Formats: sequence, structure tokens, C-alpha cells
Amino acid sequence: MTDHTAFLATLAGIVGDPRHVIGPGGDFEPYVVDWRGRYHGKALAVVKPGSTQEVSDVVKACAAAGIAIVPQGGNTGMCGAATPLGERDMIVLRLDRLNKIRSISRLGDSIAVDAGCILADIQKAADDIDRLFPLSLGAEGSCQIGGNLSTNAGGTAVLRYGTTRELTLGLEVVLPDGEILDGMTALRKDSTGFDTKQLFIGAEGTLGIITGAVLKLFPKPRARAVSFAKLNSIDAVLDLLAQARTELGDRIGAFEVMSRGQIEVIAENLPLVNIPFELDTPWYLLIELVDTLVSVDLNAALEALLSNAYERELVTDALVASSETQAAAFWKIRHSVSEGSKKAGYVISHDSAVPLSQQATFVTQVEKRIAAYRPDARIVMHGHIGDGNIHILAIIPGLEQNQKDQIQDTIRGINTIVDEETVALGGSISAEHGIGIANRERLARVTKPTELRLLRSVKQMLDPNDIMNPGKVLPAQ
Repeated sequence: MTDHTAFLATLAGIVGDPRHVIGPGGDFEPYVVDWRGRYHGKALAVVKPGSTQEVSDVVKACAAAGIAIVPQGGNTGMCGAATPLGERDMIVLRLDRLNKIRSISRLGDSIAVDAGCILADIQKAADDIDRLFPLSLGAEGSCQIGGNLSTNAGGTAVLRYGTTRELTLGLEVVLPDGEILDGMTALRKDSTGFDTKQLFIGAEGTLGIITGAVLKLFPKPRARAVSFAKLNSIDAVLDLLAQARTELGDRIGAFEVMSRGQIEVIAENLPLVNIPFELDTPWYLLIELVDTLVSVDLNAALEALLSNAYERELVTDALVASSETQAAAFWKIRHSVSEGSKKAGYVISHDSAVPLSQQATFVTQVEKRIAAYRPDARIVMHGHIGDGNIHILAIIPGLEQNQKDQIQDTIRGINTIVDEETVALGGSISAEHGIGIANRERLARVTKPTELRLLRSVKQMLDPNDIMNPGKVLPAQ
């Protein structure tokens, strides 16, 4: 049996200060429970190394002792990937102290960062040199870039800039044996063999621990226009998207849709969020245009788009932000969907992406089938419809987030409905949130056997002793 006292002393020696190891009797709660309160785990310790070398030494110590490791960033994930679950002895490895901007280049449009950097701090560092790091999501004030990379986060700007995978030039990773893979390159072109960094982006800490990254920066937009529009159907939303692409091209920075039910949930549970219009249509659309030229009149372009859409009866009404304050208020609605929904009951959420040509069918079929299966479910929707990613939420009223055991059959039934429709329409069950523990069964149900064998082969090759975030992502055999 492992001598845990000696092992924890070894970890404290590695990180240089016992205060950076939270052992038995310490306050584990913030680190062993996911932010939605659904998964409650346990750990021998929470360890906070202060450098890549210390991460490497911690991993080596764990490997030698047979202790599993759960890497954790800001603990803002949606699928339980950062929670220590299972019967094995394991530690939580937090990256908070790896929080430095290593370098930044205005000429190279790149920034090198530690994995523990808060996303908002990276955005600010880019802004300070008149550049943009475009990854943006509701948790950006607390999530860490290592977690964003590990889940291949999407956010609201994918339509223009791509996912986190597409924003990454290089990575530094500590492998399961403690070896450091230094791929911190800022090169835009490199065809020297396999692109190994892609193995770790989206792997949710199951293949190694991301400790650093080189990320792409972009010219900072000089002009912006934001509007909220009302529409009567999802078909009208998609028609307007096609029209906007034709007229405005890559000036479309975001194209975010919300159902009336989704905004009603926000209004009911977050009274400080201002809803500046009457909720009298089934769909609402937030459009943002951006341009690097300050001389471009984006408000006029947006108004022309909406005026034409109104004449074609695609839009019933629209508001164009007259100030940055009003634009921020519009975005506040969009960024409040998770918090508002969480307060409305138990949320069975989905992260599907289907081809744009199938979006209307997907939305209609899923809503119809869930309503028939569970009539008391409150079905709401929101998402990044411009890139095909729409989130279906079935909210079960009267239940807390920690009461999932009471409705396991319902969760399984609704997931099956959404997955069947997603796969039938050529889609993916996870566009940006990942798999974690929550979606392992679903991944097994929808993934082709050949692909599953390949995923397991990669895991076995890199982590034969399964010490990296065991029990996550890959379905049990």
C-alpha cells in the first residue's frame, strides 16, 4: 500500500512549499466538485506546481507511486472532465501558479503563455499591444487557457476566427512519464511530419498535461456594430445568415441565436439582466459585425441588412446598438444563458453541431420528440448557429443540479433522442464542451468502432498505465 504521508511530503518538496499541497483535512471542496455541482469526487491532495519542471517532477512522482492525476484549470467545464472520480488514488493538479505571459509579438501576431493564464488576461495582454485574441466565452474571467485547449473551446467568435484548435501555433506538454514535449513554436508554416500538438488539443488531459501554448493574435477591430433581431422561424434565421454572408462576408463576427424560452429563463432568474424588448416571437438573433478599418460604417451596413430582411419578412423587428454600453448589454443576455438556465431546474444540456442545411430539421425534430417523451421539460435553445452549433437544453423544473440520480432514465432518454437526431443528420454530439465523464456513454453509442479502436490505441501508447485523467472521454470497455 502506498505510504500517502511520505508521498505528500515528496510532492511538497517538489513544489517548494507545503502551502502548495492541500492534503487531508484541507479545503478540497472547490477542487473536487464541478461548477454545476453535479460531480463530487475525492482526492489524496490538490497540488499546485509553479513551473513546467515542477509539473514534470510531480508527474514522475505520481507515475512511480501509481497515483493518477486529474489536471484542472479554472474548473469551469461542462462535462465533469476536471473532477477526480473513481476508486483509484489520485491527485488534482492545478495550474493556477503557471500564469505568466511568456512573450508576445506584435510583428508575429503571436503570444506565448503558461497554461494557467486566465483567458481574460490573455485578451488584455493582446489588447495592450493593439491586437486581439478572439476566443471569447461566458467564463472568460475565470477559465484558464489550458482548459480551453484541453476541450478545444469554441465560444462566440468561431464563425470568423475558428476554434481554439485553429488559434494554436504550438504547445508545451508534460507526458505521462514526466517527459516534457517542447513544441512552443510560433511558426505559421511547418510540414516536418505529424502535427503532434493536435493530439492534446481536445484530449481533456487524458494524454498529457498542457503547460504552455503559443497562440495566434489578430488585428484589433476598429469598428463594431451589434444588433438584436426578432424572427418567427429557424428557417428565417438561416436565410438571414446566407444573406449576411453574401452582403458582408467575413465582417460577420458573431451570429448567435436564442429561443424565446431561453430568454424567458434568463429574465425569470436573473432580474439584473436587462431584456430590452417584448418577447413575442419564437427566435432572437444577436449579430455582431467587425472590421479593422475605422472608416467603415458598420451600423449602416447592419441596418441595410436588417431593412432588407424586414422587407422579405425574415425579421419582424430589430434593435441596433447605439453605444458600446448598449452593445455590451445585448451581449450580457447571451452570456447569461448558463447561469439563468442553471437556476431554472436540472439542466440536461447538449452541444450538438449539424450541417447548416439540416439545422431547421434538427431543431424541429428534437423539440417535438423531447416534448412527447417528457411533457414537463422546458425545452430551450441557444447557440452559435453560424457555425452549426446549437445547444438544446431540457430543463426539468423543481430539481437541483445535484439530483441527477433521481432522473437517470430521463437523462438517458433525452440524450438518446438528441443523439439519434444529431447522427442521422450528419452531426457531432460535442462541438465545443467535450466528453469528460458526462458524455462517455454517448460517445460509445455514436462513434464508429474503427475510430474508437484508434482512440484507445493512442491512449495506450502514450499512457499505458492510465494515470492521466482516468475514466474520462473514452468509454469503458
